[in-house]
Amino acid sequence: MPDPTTPPLGGPALDDLGIRLHDGVGTLRVWSRNAASMQLVIFDADDLDWETAQVPLERRPGGVWEVTTDLLQPGTRYALRVDGPHGPGHVFNPETLLLDPYARGLAQGEGYEEWRSVVIEDGFDWGGIAKPRIPLDRTVIYEGHIKGLTKRHPGVTPALHGTYAGLAHPAMIEYFHSIGVTSIELLPVHAFVTEPRLLDRGLTNYWGYNTLNFFTPHTAYASEAARKGGPEAVLAEFKGMVRLLHEAGLEVILDVVYNHTSEEGRGGPASSLRGIDNASYYRQQPDGTYIDTTGVGNTLNTATDAAARLVLDSLRYWANDMQIDGFRFDLATALGRDANHEYDREHPLLTAIREDPALQDVKIIAEPWDVGLGGWQTGNFPAGWSEWNDRYRDRVRNFWLSDIDYARRASTPVGIGGFANRLAGSAKTYSDDRGPLASINFVTAHDGFTLHDLVSYDFKHNEANGENNHDGADMNRSFNHGAEGPTDDPAVLTVRRKAMRNLMGTLLLSAGIPMITAGDEFGRTQRGNNNAYCQDSTLTWLNWDHEPWQKDLTSHVALLTRLRAENPALRPSRFARLGEHVPEASVMDWFDQDGGTMEVEQWTDAAHRTLQYVAASVPENGETNRILLIVHGTEAPIDVRLPESIEGATAFVQLWSSADETPSDEQRRYAPGDVLPVQGTSMRLFRVE
Repeated sequence: MPDPTTPPLGGPALDDLGIRLHDGVGTLRVWSRNAASMQLVIFDADDLDWETAQVPLERRPGGVWEVTTDLLQPGTRYALRVDGPHGPGHVFNPETLLLDPYARGLAQGEGYEEWRSVVIEDGFDWGGIAKPRIPLDRTVIYEGHIKGLTKRHPGVTPALHGTYAGLAHPAMIEYFHSIGVTSIELLPVHAFVTEPRLLDRGLTNYWGYNTLNFFTPHTAYASEAARKGGPEAVLAEFKGMVRLLHEAGLEVILDVVYNHTSEEGRGGPASSLRGIDNASYYRQQPDGTYIDTTGVGNTLNTATDAAARLVLDSLRYWANDMQIDGFRFDLATALGRDANHEYDREHPLLTAIREDPALQDVKIIAEPWDVGLGGWQTGNFPAGWSEWNDRYRDRVRNFWLSDIDYARRASTPVGIGGFANRLAGSAKTYSDDRGPLASINFVTAHDGFTLHDLVSYDFKHNEANGENNHDGADMNRSFNHGAEGPTDDPAVLTVRRKAMRNLMGTLLLSAGIPMITAGDEFGRTQRGNNNAYCQDSTLTWLNWDHEPWQKDLTSHVALLTRLRAENPALRPSRFARLGEHVPEASVMDWFDQDGGTMEVEQWTDAAHRTLQYVAASVPENGETNRILLIVHGTEAPIDVRLPESIEGATAFVQLWSSADETPSDEQRRYAPGDVLPVQGTSMRLFRVE
């Protein structure tokens, strides 16, 4: 358990940074180790170019600058001017207006860089609504974009399309419940800006991985009424969204970008940290050259206590003041790099995130890589962290897509062993003390092909991004099944639909925490664009007008999430150990197509791609639950004999089949030893009685 007496990063000198309102005045505290002077600049409420007052800050111990003044009142627009030494690593300019890194509100003027901090007084009433606190084993994540989810939804009030309030509309809540997801993971909602290079091409940063400020919700996602009401109204709409989703039993997880900021590389805009203390906040060589492990120009230097504390304080604010349930850390390896810029799984920031008492009820999810040396760290984050499991993604795609593509041209390249390891919780990647819930299982995500496009395109088609199709991943492990993109060939369309059901079935029946990408449950397409980060258009906004086959796919997903919830054997919290009683684990047995126990050589035999997987839950209390899953990974049909050696098993009740275009309500019963015809490339799930 974390020690509540352990001082936070940087100690008490870094407490209460930003603005604290008290006794009719406001105290502003800003950290800069290298600054020589700092000035608070106050602006007119309506004209953000009109300076009405300037007040100097005084240096305090620990590199903190401070001022207390009655000019800081709720709604005050303000900025900073900072001066300091010149030379390698320093870019101080006393004429540049800078944002307070801890600002809770922002206001934008006319220009691209014309931003001002705003003093916020929080008076939101949560109405006694508590966080849902959904256990990890019952979590089903739904990753989506705040605008894209509702921009075209016919059931959402038009004035709320693409907004925070729209996400919590009753039509959306009803939909989330209908498909069985528990936790809505939102692409970045921290205030962000579009890069000048995109503006020059007439594009925008749609995804939002270009953070301007770590404490303020993105204003453009608020309704017009809230935007007109100002930063406090925007904040209230965001909190109202969270409250309504919580009231409905749904969690809110944020995709957070702390690894870099919108200040880009050297020569980029100086909007905040660069002008306050560039040498301390960003990783760089002694000559001031940036060390970029994020691929966007700069990397936050979390080896500096103040930078690490900035991240931690932001997380505390969103987890408590904003009642957020969890965080997915973009390029999380960058946050765990030490003073030598090497990844350390015991990095003070990673430890603090895991152990901080203010963060004990939140889900912590790493994207366990960055683009720097030694950046790929899947499986190497500390206990208490879950991770996006790219090994799971790649193996599942290979099994159902790349391997089938290769088999059509030559022969099946590999056996079923690697796939089985991922299905059972990725024990080869995650240690016993972390267990299967360390794995966030996913087949697709916001970056890359959608599920539909994964089974419809061999190649990316990113021409609309204006980068000559050079952007986006070239290796997608996709398979178009015989035609590139749109086709009227019924045979191709039939096999594509089954491939989508196989991929979604694998995702929702695997041990670990599943993540569905919004729209995959009804087969949305981005027309082959696998890097739609700059496409704020109907290409990326979910289309809610569905064809019959799309409705069928949605029904499959709803059934699979329900079966996952009803069968604890599908969602173990721990790995089983041979010969031991491990509560909350699932004991697993493996049989071949003839009903015999899998032999060692069968796991790697490329000619053997059929298995029967039996999982039995080990509850601390209550009855054991058992399931059997048949997986068949070649296009030729096969006969499968149900196992006769499962102790106490008298019947197998079919619950789901990927071979069905429409989910069947018929729960057919089979006896041990019965022989079942199984379609090529398909799955069947049974309850064992």
